[in-house]
Amino acid sequence: MIRAVKGISFELIRGETYGLVGESGCGKTTVAFGIMGYMARNGRISKGRVLFNGKDLTRMTPKNLKNIWGREISMVFQDPDSSLNPSMRVGDQLAEVLRILKGVSPERAKGKVLSLFELVQLTDPELTTTRYPHQLSGGMKQRVCIAMALALEPDLLIMDEPTTALDVTTEAVVLDIINDLKARLNIAILYITHNLGVVAKICDRVGVLYAGRLVEEASVRKLFKDPRHPYTRGLLGCIPELGETKLTRSLFSIPGSVVHPKDLPSGCPFSPRCSLFTPECEAYDPNPTEIEKGHRASCDVYEKGMNKAMGGQPQTDDRKAFQPLDDGGSEVLKVAHLRHYYPFIRAAFTGDLGRRRTEIKAVDDVSFDLKRAKTLAIVGESGCGKTTLARCIMGFLKPTSGSISLEDQDLMVPVEKRDKRTLGKITMVFQNPESTLNPKHTIGYAIGRPLELSRGLKGEPIRKEVARYLEAVNLAVDDAERYPWELSGGEKQRVAIARAFASNPKVIVCDEPTSALDVSVQASILMLLLDLQTRLGTSYLFISHDLSVVWYLSDYITVMYLGKFCEFGKTEEIFNPPNHPYTQALLSAIPIADPEAKRETLRLTGRVPSFVNPPTGCRFHTRCPRKLGKICETEEPPELEASETHKIYCHISINELMKFKPVISR
Repeated sequence: MIRAVKGISFELIRGETYGLVGESGCGKTTVAFGIMGYMARNGRISKGRVLFNGKDLTRMTPKNLKNIWGREISMVFQDPDSSLNPSMRVGDQLAEVLRILKGVSPERAKGKVLSLFELVQLTDPELTTTRYPHQLSGGMKQRVCIAMALALEPDLLIMDEPTTALDVTTEAVVLDIINDLKARLNIAILYITHNLGVVAKICDRVGVLYAGRLVEEASVRKLFKDPRHPYTRGLLGCIPELGETKLTRSLFSIPGSVVHPKDLPSGCPFSPRCSLFTPECEAYDPNPTEIEKGHRASCDVYEKGMNKAMGGQPQTDDRKAFQPLDDGGSEVLKVAHLRHYYPFIRAAFTGDLGRRRTEIKAVDDVSFDLKRAKTLAIVGESGCGKTTLARCIMGFLKPTSGSISLEDQDLMVPVEKRDKRTLGKITMVFQNPESTLNPKHTIGYAIGRPLELSRGLKGEPIRKEVARYLEAVNLAVDDAERYPWELSGGEKQRVAIARAFASNPKVIVCDEPTSALDVSVQASILMLLLDLQTRLGTSYLFISHDLSVVWYLSDYITVMYLGKFCEFGKTEEIFNPPNHPYTQALLSAIPIADPEAKRETLRLTGRVPSFVNPPTGCRFHTRCPRKLGKICETEEPPELEASETHKIYCHISINELMKFKPVISR
């Protein structure tokens, strides 16, 4: 028998949001399903109680539990597509819940659906009711799921990573909605996440879970200010603090991975990964004890009065801050006036018998330079053209016009026509390593293949080089014989990075390489990228919508919206006024792991416009909170020079942009 969760106790009251945090595999979702009594056939609650409004849910029959699900306890899952029927209009799905579970008439159900869609701030609720799930954006689908969860006015709302797959701007709007609903409806919310920035923004109290045990619990402000368990400190040390960059501090990465429940050590379950381990930890009973009112932790180090030795700040790595290489101003990658247009026939969607042919301008006249040993980040919402730009540079797509050169070598030819030397000079790390590693081949083969193709190595030299690259990404040499399915997500991403470096590239294009990873794994991957950049002088083109990661990692940032650049500059310039209004909105949406951080709330309304029919003038004017008027609708914005390296494309003057306060402060 495997105990996935053991000895967890906490309370949740009306009008409160309780955050449950920890790495993947810590048991967060198991706790949620245990509360609902909705478990796998081989799962059971062997001990303890779940008291809900005075009723013990563990003693209820499945029939009685079904009467509680949806009516008194509702759940919102990470992937809205798994909760919505693709063959039904979303309005009909929500109305069905009201008719079947509440006995509401079809007429009243329709009115209730509209009011629920208004409650979760869906634009044009009446039109949305007629849409199918595939016709809605990710953020809209998640709002529909929240409306469905609230349909029967539950007392408890359980949310399992509801914003993980969303853009930062959409996530900010959804989190605002959650906070608003809690205040207006006075419901209790159990919020499960691994994102400490989200926790700092919306939670009142936090429970930190590790290996199925609650290792610390406190108010959100107390936890971030004075964490008392080494695991909590490690998680906080994985995240850069407000304003920190690679030049000020290295990130702490927790060694190893979460122990499997069947392999739990004796005593404290975190002891194999803890830097403060002592032999006494193996005999310690890891049940949380109260340190002060409302703050519990399970650490023998603190109970013995050693907390002063740990200091008051989150645990950090013993490595010094990143020391950049002197690039000498040399450019390795140059992109000039690049365009990529997709042909598009309107008749396929509109029924227009004239079959009018038009173009989708996915990348429209963008230019930038990337210097040696530097990181240029491209940020923006999904659908802004970031990945299309990367695919053009890699040769997966043929650009319509413009130029791409790598050390004065033309890259406008498609990938299948590039010679082996060119292929080795520019490589890519994708978001999901699972889809890029062949499950039928070993890790050694995956890393060795580019060594053979681009460097002409064979036999023993390949094996030696594979071993060297495995060690460089902190994997064991023996891992060369393993298959992808035998590795964790973080280990697979390390293999993907080792493979990308195997051909000694000048440039690596990183497309959201850390977005699906836990904060601890993310920190180790970021530090690995910086370490390899320092040693090898490689340049990174880093594509992301996570501005907190970009803030820490990049030297330069370009902000992209609907195929065009809005702003370009050094990292410190982008995060301080003057900013483009779109950049301000992105900064306002960053979930910062600091409950005391102050920020201006600047939310974007509406969806990113269609590439098929983009707005005239400034493409951002349909969503811009600082729109001037007719000029924004009719004229392309000029290039404004805030400094020699900082360019902004906006009709608002630099002097006026300077008057806006910094979006984030403390």
